[in-house]
Amino acid sequence: MANKEILLVVDAFSHEKDIDKEIVFAAIEDALRMATIKSHEGRIDASVSIDRKTGDYETFRRWRVVESEAAEDFNPELQLTLEAAQQRSPGIAVGEYVVEPMESVGFGRIEAQTAKQVIVQRVRDAERRKVVEAYKDRVGELVTGIIKRVERGNVFLDLGNNVEAFIPREEMIPREAVRAGDRLRGYLKDVRQEVRGPQLFVSRTSPDLIIALFRLEVPEVGEGIIEIMGAARDPGVRAKIAVRSRDPRLDPVGACVGMRGSRVQAVSNELAGERVDIILWNENEAQFVVNAMSPAEIVSIVVDEDRHSMDIAVADENLSMAIGRGGQNVRLASELTGWTLNVMSETQAEEKSEQETEALVQGFVEQLDVDESVAEVLVREGFSTVEELAYVPAKELLEIEEFDEGLVEELRNRARDSLLIRAIATEEQLETAPPADELLNMEGMDRATAHQLAARGVKTMEDLAELSIDELLDIDGMDEARAGALIMAARRPWFAES
Repeated sequence: MANKEILLVVDAFSHEKDIDKEIVFAAIEDALRMATIKSHEGRIDASVSIDRKTGDYETFRRWRVVESEAAEDFNPELQLTLEAAQQRSPGIAVGEYVVEPMESVGFGRIEAQTAKQVIVQRVRDAERRKVVEAYKDRVGELVTGIIKRVERGNVFLDLGNNVEAFIPREEMIPREAVRAGDRLRGYLKDVRQEVRGPQLFVSRTSPDLIIALFRLEVPEVGEGIIEIMGAARDPGVRAKIAVRSRDPRLDPVGACVGMRGSRVQAVSNELAGERVDIILWNENEAQFVVNAMSPAEIVSIVVDEDRHSMDIAVADENLSMAIGRGGQNVRLASELTGWTLNVMSETQAEEKSEQETEALVQGFVEQLDVDESVAEVLVREGFSTVEELAYVPAKELLEIEEFDEGLVEELRNRARDSLLIRAIATEEQLETAPPADELLNMEGMDRATAHQLAARGVKTMEDLAELSIDELLDIDGMDEARAGALIMAARRPWFAES
């Protein structure tokens, strides 16, 4: 049956929507198939094939091949057993179709309307696939568009060519005034194939946005001469970025600031007036932290490698500046550097140091049974635990001016005795306070840790689940990461119950 109208419909939709003709042909075949099935009150299954050159189309009734009639849902109008199907078409397999020609329905008004609905849906699906294909490799780039509408703080952005992006309310800069028709720039954070709703997700709050903006505004960054090592933001208020230069002759901070601040001001204007601090990156992490705390001047800094934290002391009068409004300065510096930063005044730092020194001195006095003067010398020389004293080479202790060979040998012996006594005490605790099997067998738990917990009265997973990370840190071999993992493992039954 020839039908030039089909070819006209295909040409019209294909050119108007810039969609492959094959998609439109497939949609019309589907519409004719649905019309055929409907004309038989849904009792049969069918397929339609359109000649792409002439518009002729043929209709076939079809039966799906199944193993046998044993299945409860077997329907002879829609299915054939494998044995019966092979009599008609030798070599056919289960899952394939047996077909035979049947009379075609006309491509009339109802069929055309059904076809139009199917085509429109297929066109939409094809357009959405084209958007994903066009943008999936652009994640991480800047995109610019015109605001189409704002709904409850969520922004819909027209990127042109019938492409729409979505900025969720939580990804918008707080209190930023935007309205329909404004031009807005954002960071393409994600592209997802969705059946309905937005597919391109854009952010205005991501630290990556500020990096992309500097790459755009500062040619040296775009060329790779200057490298942005990281960024931290309080969106719309303040940000810090760390930069370094691959060319020792080029000042990376000055290049990013620009003549009379033109470059950094352009970025700030794009981010609703967000103030940007440009920090010189340094491979020495302590110096990097000092730079990141700018504009506050650091008096002293103490690094704790085990806890990945630093105690920072500033002049008493500069404490509020170092912390920043609402802790903003220290929070951004911490995010930028990756270190936990504890800011205190110079007076507080001295008091803390004195308390820690006193605690170390008293610890040596009690564990080694020595005078305070000897303990003070050990602390002054950098010793903080009996373990260090027990295993340090004797020649290092002999280099201490106040110590002679006899004193060194006595101190080492006392340190080893103290460790032995502690080990015996621990073993006794392990024997007298057995943990529950559930605690012993818990994910991430080992026998020694379980027995140390049991010695404190923590014998079950429920007991452990109620503890905080700080309460576990004085256990041998424990750090914050492991403590957190153990507590979360112990709490897992809570979440299962809820």
